[in-house]
Amino acid sequence: MADEKSNASAYWSANVRLITGCLIVWALVSYGCAILLRPLLAGIPVGGTDLGFWFAQQGSILTFIGIIFFYAWKMNKLDKKFGLGE
Repeated sequence: MADEKSNASAYWSANVRLITGCLIVWALVSYGCAILLRPLLAGIPVGGTDLGFWFAQQGSILTFIGIIFFYAWKMNKLDKKFGLGE
């Protein structure tokens, strides 16, 4: 029973670490690159506009979609590691 409880605790600890890392990346891209760093990225052209505007309009959305796929991939690996596969 104690081993099962420590296994569940380790699983959720790894899950929370993964979620926290994904949220930090998402916040840095959506808030940092699109708002705070926009003046610094203004001189870099991407697709007819500057990089700061691109991050604000499309880059943060594409990064979020990439994070979703990354999270699903890592959770599948984590589930297999702890014997919780489908």
